[in-house]
Amino acid sequence: MLARWWGPNGFTNTFQEFDIRPGGAWRFVMHGPDGTDYPMVKDFVEVAPPERISFRHPEPGHEFLMTMSFADEAGGTRLTWTMRFDSEAEAERVRSFVVAANEENLDRLAAQLADMA
Repeated sequence: MLARWWGPNGFTNTFQEFDIRPGGAWRFVMHGPDGTDYPMVKDFVEVAPPERISFRHPEPGHEFLMTMSFADEAGGTRLTWTMRFDSEAEAERVRSFVVAANEENLDRLAAQLADMA
């Protein structure tokens, strides 16, 4: 299910490994709408259901810690999505497109959840 909605609009995914536990690995390829493949490596740091999931994206020059926190709110769930980059320069470099790309990602999740309802 995650492979169907992960990523910005137009992207698809092929998962090789998804071991969601502290120390586990997530290996996959994001396929861009232009045909470009983007191999992805993520390493789970914290998995604390139902409150939080954190993973590192250890690509040199593009390293960050992603933390997704979940909280009950008004009959639903509030998702807080935080990307902490290892360098201020890298955070600044991606700031112009990463927010919109993440919004597309979450819109795709909402559509997936609506389809399941």
